[in-house]
Amino acid sequence: MIKFAIKNLLSRSVRSFLCLMGLTIAIAGMVGLFSIAGGLEKTVSQTFGKISGILAMQPGAPIPLFSRIPRDWGTEIKDVTGVSIVNPEIWSRVNLIEGKPVISPPRFLFGTDLPTRLELKHGIYREAIYEGRFLTLDDRGTLNTVISRQIAEQHHKQIGDQIEVNGQTMNIVGLYESGSILLDVAIILDIDVVREITRFDPESVSCFYIEQSGEVSNDKLVQAIKDRFQGRELASWQPTSLALASSSNSNILKEFMTAIDDTFKGNPADKELTNEKVENTILKPTVADLKTGKLESESAESALEVRSASDWGERLDTFTADLDIFLGLMTGIGVLIAMLSIINTMLMSVMERVVDFGILKANGWSNRDVMLLITAESSLLGILGGVLGGILGLIAIAVVNWKFASQVHLYASPGLLLFGVVFSTLLGVLGGLYPAIWTTRMTPIDAIRRG
Repeated sequence: MIKFAIKNLLSRSVRSFLCLMGLTIAIAGMVGLFSIAGGLEKTVSQTFGKISGILAMQPGAPIPLFSRIPRDWGTEIKDVTGVSIVNPEIWSRVNLIEGKPVISPPRFLFGTDLPTRLELKHGIYREAIYEGRFLTLDDRGTLNTVISRQIAEQHHKQIGDQIEVNGQTMNIVGLYESGSILLDVAIILDIDVVREITRFDPESVSCFYIEQSGEVSNDKLVQAIKDRFQGRELASWQPTSLALASSSNSNILKEFMTAIDDTFKGNPADKELTNEKVENTILKPTVADLKTGKLESESAESALEVRSASDWGERLDTFTADLDIFLGLMTGIGVLIAMLSIINTMLMSVMERVVDFGILKANGWSNRDVMLLITAESSLLGILGGVLGGILGLIAIAVVNWKFASQVHLYASPGLLLFGVVFSTLLGVLGGLYPAIWTTRMTPIDAIRRG
């Protein structure tokens, strides 16, 4: 039966080839589109797998770049049981490197408090140094910097060279490579130097990186820090568009330009983001309270958003679920076209062989045999289209990852490739059912007469 089906497909090679190409391209498109979500998930999971600590930032801010929190809150966080080290950080967008605008991929000035950074047991950037050295206490107040390998290669720099960033000439003392496109974007400096360069508010930081002491679990420590700052005054972050829309009596153009300046230079324009202390006495939780989960809860929301690696993972799962829906809709268009192509090919093939089927049925072939033959032909097209589509998709992914290594990372898992083959086979089977059913309803004499 299989040999007979193959001969039938080869006898109409052009039509079979066009149908096969339609299905191959549809499956390749599906693999390519879903590799976007797969690559994002893999990149983020690898990134946060390297981060053992937790991050405290402004509520609602998507990333530390947009966060502003009072600088002296770090002292209070340090007093929470279970906290070992609190490292203040400042993040700011890089606009110019070597006099050229930076658009894509983005680059960031990363200012870190060196004394506390060097005390961390697990320093992501420090452990990723592959040439030169990481910053030391002697680098405080200087323009000595550590940059990623991607930035160095893009601008043809090496250890001992100077690099001009936002009009400042910096000395490269170290190169790092973490292997994550989300982490290999930083130009690392002393926090006070970044504060001066970007005119960052002296009473604010972007976030606090917190290393645990191990006394309590991550979840309980996160909740303890949140409870510590319940009832504090700190405005939640919101996109610039929403902030502008809420100001009906203001100069929109002026606020828009101010918002852009705040985002890229680090100037918090809203005074609500500075440290407004309120009289609020909160008892320090004990280790026993944290271990048993007996923490006093208040109705007010916390002024800090504290995220662990698992929290980032949950946010990613939500995002990728929504992304999968969108990608599924986009893929559905190509799949529908491929299915119609199969139906058309099989229907035309069946109509051309009506007399053949009539003769076969007259010689003892059952309706089941005829249906199996037509289904086998369409199934072969489906299987071959799935395999070729998967191969074509992998080739396209490899080219994109090579060409845009510093910008995107696509990933097609074995499960996605297997699904592509199975799905393509099902399309082939379904595409051949209608022609097969239509044929079996004809009697041998009707088929011969029609021919």
